[in-house]
Amino acid sequence: MAVARTPRGKWIEEGLRALAAGGPDAVRIEPLAQALGVSKGGFYGYFANREALLTAMLDTWEREVTEAVIEHVDGGGGDGRAKLDRLFTLVAVADDAVPRGTAIDLALRDWARRDEAVARRLRRVDNRRMDYLRSLFATFCDDPDDVEVRCMLTFSVRVGTHVVAADHDGRSREEVLALIKKWLLR
Repeated sequence: MAVARTPRGKWIEEGLRALAAGGPDAVRIEPLAQALGVSKGGFYGYFANREALLTAMLDTWEREVTEAVIEHVDGGGGDGRAKLDRLFTLVAVADDAVPRGTAIDLALRDWARRDEAVARRLRRVDNRRMDYLRSLFATFCDDPDDVEVRCMLTFSVRVGTHVVAADHDGRSREEVLALIKKWLLR
């Protein structure tokens, strides 16, 4: 009876987990194999080397945080507010998910500070995300400046809420995020 190979996607997912936990230097073949409970030999059936895995991780992350999110949000139909509401819910649920989680996003942003190729990819992803937000906010905001402000606030809250440690004057973080969402969708 043949032994089933560890799927390629599992290597990528585990690589993204390692990236989130320790940055790109934590993405090493031997520890990934140990985490998956397999030998590292199977890795080379999918990837020529570590760089190929890193590229596949970036490809997966990019696809999942842009086109896959957009397809999911648009697939539910509705107007711009309904789609934004669905997007905000999806983003909140995906907070710890691989590859859409915030820890991965933050790790990639840190990595991009030291690697120009990753910085270019991050810029492309951020621009795609902002373009999509603009398209949704523009359905109910006539002022282009208002659209841009809402997009920047939405994006900044998504990234920044995880690094801000401030209290909220008797409100929970979830209550404040609900107020932000209400304000953005007005």
